[in-house]
Amino acid sequence: MSNTKTVPKKKKKEETGMVKIYIMGQAYDVPATLTIMKAMEYVGYKFTRGSGCRAGFCGACSTIYRKEGDFRIYTALACQTIVENGIVLAQLPFIPADKPDYDINTLTPSANAILRYFPEVARCLSCNACSKVCPQEIKVMDYVQHSLQGQITRAAEESFDCVTCGLCAIRCPAEIPQYHVAQLARRLHGKYLMKTPDYLDIRIKEINESKFEEGFKELMSLTKKKLEEKYKNRDMESN
Repeated sequence: MSNTKTVPKKKKKEETGMVKIYIMGQAYDVPATLTIMKAMEYVGYKFTRGSGCRAGFCGACSTIYRKEGDFRIYTALACQTIVENGIVLAQLPFIPADKPDYDINTLTPSANAILRYFPEVARCLSCNACSKVCPQEIKVMDYVQHSLQGQITRAAEESFDCVTCGLCAIRCPAEIPQYHVAQLARRLHGKYLMKTPDYLDIRIKEINESKFEEGFKELMSLTKKKLEEKYKNRDMESN
């Protein structure tokens, strides 16, 4: 019989609830359940910029990263993406795409309204890089094409979930500030093209009379998963 002591294999970090990540080139061990943003705070980073709502709506925490053994660059919102073992992180500053000055009250929703202020949409190569990089999985290229064709309502509807993080503009070879284009489309649609519901005045009156207070309390008591289900299954008004 051998008296050699068997040494147990070292468990992977994931099995112990920790993963190794790299932030600006420095390695850190962090809990595997954290988002990128929380992981950075866990190791001592303090956010004074690049952090906003922390719920995936403001688009302030644009982030790029690479995965272990993968040459590709991934993009995400740091507040919504869970860390993985071996990822290498680098947070991005706000994307300062040029935005022209315009007064929405003096515009008209004509076929060339968007092209007038964003002529670069005519340079779209239909490469779809903008859609692939979008953390909200929006069909960015589609709404750019709708804008080019003067289909303002379709552009507004397709870009409805845009959080203006700017990641699409980073990848665009035609240098189109897609999220600014989307914002103008939604403003034109909201002011000039969207039909005002007949019940709007009634609903405002009901809100002022606190009719929905119990409903708000119910929403505040729900878990994130339940809220997401309720949002996805909500009644949508057709135009």
